[in-house]
Amino acid sequence: MTAYFETPEGRRIAYDRTGGRGPGVVFLGGFKSDKEGTKALALEAWAKAAGRAFLRFDYSGHGSSSGDFLDGCIGEWLEDARAVVEGLTEGPQVLVGSSMGGWIALLLARDQPERVAGLVTIAAAPDFTEDLMWALFSPEERAALEERGRVEQPSDYADEPYVITRRLIEEGRRHLVLRAPLGLPFPVRFLQGTADVDVPVAVALRLMDHAEGPDVRLTLVKGADHRFSTPECLGLIERSVAEVLERA
Repeated sequence: MTAYFETPEGRRIAYDRTGGRGPGVVFLGGFKSDKEGTKALALEAWAKAAGRAFLRFDYSGHGSSSGDFLDGCIGEWLEDARAVVEGLTEGPQVLVGSSMGGWIALLLARDQPERVAGLVTIAAAPDFTEDLMWALFSPEERAALEERGRVEQPSDYADEPYVITRRLIEEGRRHLVLRAPLGLPFPVRFLQGTADVDVPVAVALRLMDHAEGPDVRLTLVKGADHRFSTPECLGLIERSVAEVLERA
């Protein structure tokens, strides 16, 4: 059942939490996604069957949480994630980050490694505001962002276009993880589909090359797209989390 948690910044975060043994598992969703997605619900069912503590939540401006999506930015969504991990879990957690959630999970792992037992990312999109948005904008899109403070891009996941704000781009530059050392001193599994047109395989390879740690592996799934939600992909996510928990 959905409950609500107020962050120190006064944002009201919707979450669902399942009791169980630790280390617990925390699912971090993607850009404009929510806690009711296929991967989040499948992983919750797996955790319940395994008797494992589990938490899924909506960032501010997403799903059932307070706030307007267009007012948000990476730093605020990181604050939301940090607040729920600190306030709603005990001890180190296995973070499972999908797309933007992979970036958020990497930031949490970098800043508070003592609270992370392990990490699983699914089509992780670190630094996407800079490398997959700003760097690929046309001169016209950059001009629109500067002049109007926003630019619209078509979405494959909704009828309405994505609205990208200047604040999202500029604030994102304060949280880049691929420009400085990234130590991950716990079991890490990066999962990536080769048919992902939103986050190319090159991003996963760059992240794999950049991250430093004693137990870091990248798995490529031929033909899998950004949703990574086929039964086979969901099974791989579950097995990866189980492996990380075993090694943690």
